[in-house]
Amino acid sequence: MAKHAGNRLRIIGGQWRSRQLPFPDVEGLRPTTDRVRETLFNWLQPYLPGSNILDVFAGSGALGLEALSREAKTVDFIEFNAKAAKQLQDNFKTLNANNAQLIKGDALSILPTLNTSYDVIFLDPPFGKGLLPKCISTIVENKLVSPNSWVYIESEQALTELEIPKHWRLHREKKAGQVMLRLFEVMLSE
Repeated sequence: MAKHAGNRLRIIGGQWRSRQLPFPDVEGLRPTTDRVRETLFNWLQPYLPGSNILDVFAGSGALGLEALSREAKTVDFIEFNAKAAKQLQDNFKTLNANNAQLIKGDALSILPTLNTSYDVIFLDPPFGKGLLPKCISTIVENKLVSPNSWVYIESEQALTELEIPKHWRLHREKKAGQVMLRLFEVMLSE
């Protein structure tokens, strides 16, 4: 009987283009698809080189690893699931990604402890858990973004109401299957 190859994630651009990395079977883990990542990183490409990024619900690491491949300066990955966190660390070693940091734990507990401002934040939580509102308010309250920062939100299409801060301007929005992609630019707060 052939050994199961497992789940694979493909980096689609940058220095690690076409590299395939494993990710574990974890309930609710759904890496952002290649097509969606291609769209997102086309939107973000001018802002990635030299940027400091936070990948809040890292999971497979698809978004953060893609950003590192495309010249982000650093990426902090937050991941709660032990299997996913272990695989992320293994993938960092495989890629020799010394500019990747894993923060293990619950995102809602970790966000208030961070004391830096990021250039880009990826918010792609498990669907149907109601995590986005608290994450958004914590990001604002703890000043994790500043003017000219970017916040990417990936959610289920059924989630139509999000309380977005007044100083976050919708830059791009797209539907892909059952997923809604939104990229916000953080403007000067009022």
